[in-house]
This record gives sequence, C-alpha cells and structure tokens, in this order.
Amino acid sequence: MPYYQDLITEKSFKILQDLKRKYNFILIGGWAVFLYTKNLKSKDIDIIVDYDELEKIRNDFPLNKNERLKKYEIQINEIDIDIYLPFYSDLKIPLEEIKQYSRKIEGFTTLAAEVLLILKQAAFSERQASAKGEKDKIDLISLLNLDDFNFKLYQEILKKYDLVKYQNMLADLLKETKEVPELKLNQYQFAKLKRKILKFLPD
Repeated sequence: MPYYQDLITEKSFKILQDLKRKYNFILIGGWAVFLYTKNLKSKDIDIIVDYDELEKIRNDFPLNKNERLKKYEIQINEIDIDIYLPFYSDLKIPLEEIKQYSRKIEGFTTLAAEVLLILKQAAFSERQASAKGEKDKIDLISLLNLDDFNFKLYQEILKKYDLVKYQNMLADLLKETKEVPELKLNQYQFAKLKRKILKFLPD
C-alpha cells in the first residue's frame, strides 16, 4: 500500500523531472531515498542549490524565504518544494561541503545513501511525533536495508561533523520498532535486520 496517493506522487515526480530539465540541484529527502530503495514514493520535493540557481528559480516562481527553518520554498500545483542553500541552511552537515558526497542515480544528482541517512535523522529528530516523522522513520529503515550500506562511511561522517550521538539515536529507534509493514518487514524479518545493524552501532 503506498504511503501517499499515487495521483499525488505521480504529480510530484513529474514536477521533479521538469525541475531537473531546468535547474542544477542536488536532490535530497524522500525522492532521493526512493531512487536508492524503490520503496516509498514522496510527495514533497527537497533540493540543494547554489545561489545562481536560486536566482533562476526566483525569476520563474514566487519564492518564499522561511527564516525560521533557514530554507526557501516554492509551490507548484500544490506540491511543496523546499530549497536549501550553502552558508545558510542548517542540515547538520555544511552544505558547502556536501558536494563531495554527491552521486548520480537515474539522471539525478543526489547524495551517498549514508549522507541521506544522516539528513533523514536530522529531519526525524525534529518531527518524529508527526505523520512526516513516521515517513522519515520508514525512509531511514529503507536505507539501512540496502545491501551495500557503508556503516564505516556513515560513522566517519558522523565523527567529522560532531554528530556521533546519531548512532545512539539510530540504535534507540531500531530497538523501539517491532515491524515495518510498509516495507513488508514482519517482526521476524525486522528482528533479523535489526541484529545485523546493531552489530555496527555502540551498545
């Protein structure tokens, strides 16, 4: 069962493809996770741009600056697009340094799965009691379920940016979760995945 209605996700992905044709950006958030995992599609779109690209977007759409959350926002056909910038937005990893972790997937520039996990953890910590927080949790587990997820790289990045506490947060989340039906992980399957992941995390 899809997390969002197919009509909404199809509209969102079409908008995302249109944006890709017009602007240079790094895709993050739920759609970036989907490119890796092919599990839950997204509704909102999250991108990182440089300032010259922001000006191009400003020329094409009414642009809203969200000072509290340190991002810019536009809306296209009722789909929300959040825009993050180097030296301004706070995603826990400095965006001016994040390009070194960029990857190309299916024509999109996104980030290494390990970095996406960290950004998702940051988002989850801010909104875990909400519907979006529940979607964040499923996306986190979806990334952890990748066969080639690199825990060594994940831990190196956490250490580099003084985010080592995220390992404990991740361990707590796994211990509190029993199953993830949205990913077709019943209690037995999730317990097996949990044991595999917890081996890499501190007690």
